[in-house]
Amino acid sequence: MNTSNKEYDVVIVGGGWAGSLLAYKLAAANKTVLVLESGVAIDGVTSSDDNDQPETYQRGDFMETFYLAMAKTPESPYVQNYNAPRPSVLDIRTTAEDDKIPDNCNQPVKSIDTKGYFIQKGPMPFGSTYERRGGGTSWHWLGTSLRLLPKDFKMASEYKVGVDWPMKYEDLSPYYDEAEYEIGVSADVEEQAIHGITFSKGYVYPMAKIPPTLLDVAMTTGLKNFHWQNIEMKVTGTPAGRNGTPNKMKDGTYYDNGRRQCQGNTNCTPICPIQAKYDATISMKKALMTGNVDIMYQAVAYDIKIDKLTQQVTGIMYKTYETINGGVKDTGVVTGKKYVIAANAIEAAKLLLMSNAPFGVANGSGQVGKNLMDHPVYLAWGLMPKSTFPFRGPLSTSGIETTRDGDFRKTRAAFRIEIGNEGWNWPGGAPYTQLINIVSPGGAVAHGDRNSFGSGLRKQIQKDFTRQFRIGFLMEQLPDANNYIVPSKKCMDNLGIPRPEIHYDLNKYTREGFKAAADAAKAIFSQLKVENANTPPVATGGQFKYDNVTYYSQGAGHVMGTHRMGFNKYDSVTNADMKSWDHDNLYIVGCGSFPTTATANPTLTMSALCFKAADAIIKSF
Repeated sequence: MNTSNKEYDVVIVGGGWAGSLLAYKLAAANKTVLVLESGVAIDGVTSSDDNDQPETYQRGDFMETFYLAMAKTPESPYVQNYNAPRPSVLDIRTTAEDDKIPDNCNQPVKSIDTKGYFIQKGPMPFGSTYERRGGGTSWHWLGTSLRLLPKDFKMASEYKVGVDWPMKYEDLSPYYDEAEYEIGVSADVEEQAIHGITFSKGYVYPMAKIPPTLLDVAMTTGLKNFHWQNIEMKVTGTPAGRNGTPNKMKDGTYYDNGRRQCQGNTNCTPICPIQAKYDATISMKKALMTGNVDIMYQAVAYDIKIDKLTQQVTGIMYKTYETINGGVKDTGVVTGKKYVIAANAIEAAKLLLMSNAPFGVANGSGQVGKNLMDHPVYLAWGLMPKSTFPFRGPLSTSGIETTRDGDFRKTRAAFRIEIGNEGWNWPGGAPYTQLINIVSPGGAVAHGDRNSFGSGLRKQIQKDFTRQFRIGFLMEQLPDANNYIVPSKKCMDNLGIPRPEIHYDLNKYTREGFKAAADAAKAIFSQLKVENANTPPVATGGQFKYDNVTYYSQGAGHVMGTHRMGFNKYDSVTNADMKSWDHDNLYIVGCGSFPTTATANPTLTMSALCFKAADAIIKSF
């Protein structure tokens, strides 16, 4: 695609979730938009003939790769692209284990294969990952679409920890409505009105809540009127960005986004085989249909050009490549009136810090790259007393949200409890690991016999697999300047672009949350008469000791912070519209904008913030 003689109204870096939503809303307002996407094209989501794309992939390609993968991780359907690499959960090790592996930084492909994309500096590894391709990480998101709580916006004011957001819940509420309709969220308004969450009069979600699974019902019944530390352990449906039964709209019609209903494959993460779950290629297709959007795939931004006099952004430098294993094909620059950095929080911070040396772009506050956060996860798993038949339905349909707020947030992290329908898949690699152990003469079987086959094997599967159960505690993490990313000075990717060097740890506030989560899990298991598995998880890279107890932290895939919003140019990177304090024509969007994490999965809030930023950009012309 030749863009050399064309100036766009808006240039967006990133064709993932945030970039797709922004492109769609800006194009619908008749703004011309160019999207630079570092990854490969997805079949049909292009602004030129597919034959013009150096590489294209289809959902079917991803599904086949997923089926053939030995480890069914979030990244398993998606092959590594050494020109736009991404991290993998298989590369998350303790820092001590990681230090034993040579970095091989002079051989990028070998280095990424053996050590992983991240340069982990510890003291703990950062456990979350993301994708770099058309549609971004929306390819393997779970679908959970929770709103933040009103008090989540004012942690400093309410609990004297963290910082406040430069907006209130009421400011974002109409954008939540807009995001829920774009994604197509299935939920019940009355059920979601907890902890002060309100909805506009007469509001209904696009679709009715996803029906509970047998496990959800068993937990609802078993935990009825049960309290832990004076908190009712009430099970409620989880809002989901996947198709259920359409609701009736105010005009009498029924919501219809043209997608199929969920078929309950239980592999929402890493991939929905039929696109019943929303992914960002849906919004990008709509953006392209306006005729106002061009998208360049395999174009990796590496430098943001700044006019020294005006401090305006004047262009984005990029490198292109032919194949995912090849090197640089060409370089170029694209220009526009406004610019938006819409990459993943780590990639966005890296790009900002790589540009305008030595200070970086939008970094007058020194906050770019700082306050890297996640929802560190505590897993608990065991066997229910009776069969609840996991491995069917969406991966998660219910949770416990009553633990998300309270005065305890003054001293320890809050959490939400996610109920998983995938048995021991996350903590134990089920069903594959357990099956191998059962049929193997030397298998490590916690329950029943090893070396089973025939009818004995069937009975063992019926006895154990149908009772497998896990819950996950998604932990709040506060902003901390000691958790940060910088571009590596030593290790590059295959295009010669620095890889992210990450410094990360869990502070006392979060570790106290883990301690509380372990206590809550013990109480829940006792109430439900669950037989605790009492084994370490398969992924132990995030292990740490606190009060002489070993915990295993898992990444949630919720990469937040690194370019936070704030009230002034001294403590933050952007204002509440996600406009840079330092550069009048630059916006920085995505989960990196979050000042604090709270406990809700961040995607819905990130989408609402994108629509808010889009409105501000449109008004600025």
